Amino acid sequence: MATKKSPAKKKVATKVVTKAPAKKVAKKAIKQASSKAPKVDQYGLEQDDEFYGLYFAKSTKKGLVEVKPCTFSLMYWWKGLLGYPDMIEISKGSNTAMLQFESTFGGGDSGETELTEKDVLDIDHIIEVDEEEMMISLYSYVPIPVPEKLVGAVSLAILNINPETRYGSLELCSTENEEGETEHFLRYRAATYLRGIKSGKVEAIESMVTNGSEFFGLALDAMCVNKSIKKWLLS
Repeated sequence: MATKKSPAKKKVATKVVTKAPAKKVAKKAIKQASSKAPKVDQYGLEQDDEFYGLYFAKSTKKGLVEVKPCTFSLMYWWKGLLGYPDMIEISKGSNTAMLQFESTFGGGDSGETELTEKDVLDIDHIIEVDEEEMMISLYSYVPIPVPEKLVGAVSLAILNINPETRYGSLELCSTENEEGETEHFLRYRAATYLRGIKSGKVEAIESMVTNGSEFFGLALDAMCVNKSIKKWLLS
């Protein structure tokens, strides 16, 4: 009887060994899944991005400065498309950049607007780049401070106009001048994220500035229903 039982134990052991290949199959499946993860470059851009794997730099008095993808997109719009000289300031480390420029705004000629084509305003613009967030921000300012007596009227106009503004928003920005006095400036702000835009980053910046200029102009015209605000804007 004892000799008959011993082969049965050997058979059980053999069956356990035959299940081992199942572990190899599991490892194979994990390997295949990980190989499908998208490749990214030094900026986190995926392989199908228009700037994937590219490195840009510009020459300065201090040597070559790295130009990261969002800053390059702004530079291409400003220099390549518009043909203006390079005025973009890039920070140490190249994670932020800034472009400052001026423009003029003229009213409409349809007779249905508060500001006519003879009414011309100077506007200051700042475009800021945040490479870590991949965000481009536009700030457009009326360069003359809001008189104290008009702060309330301008604030009320902003509250009424912002809900009707489909792109960006108006703000009253307070700052201290060289004499330590508080000044208030009317500004328009808009922003666009370039993260996820695989192709067309330059066009996205162009669209932001174009739409921003249009809606800021409409907002300024709407504010001029108040004749005191109009007089200040044209002063």
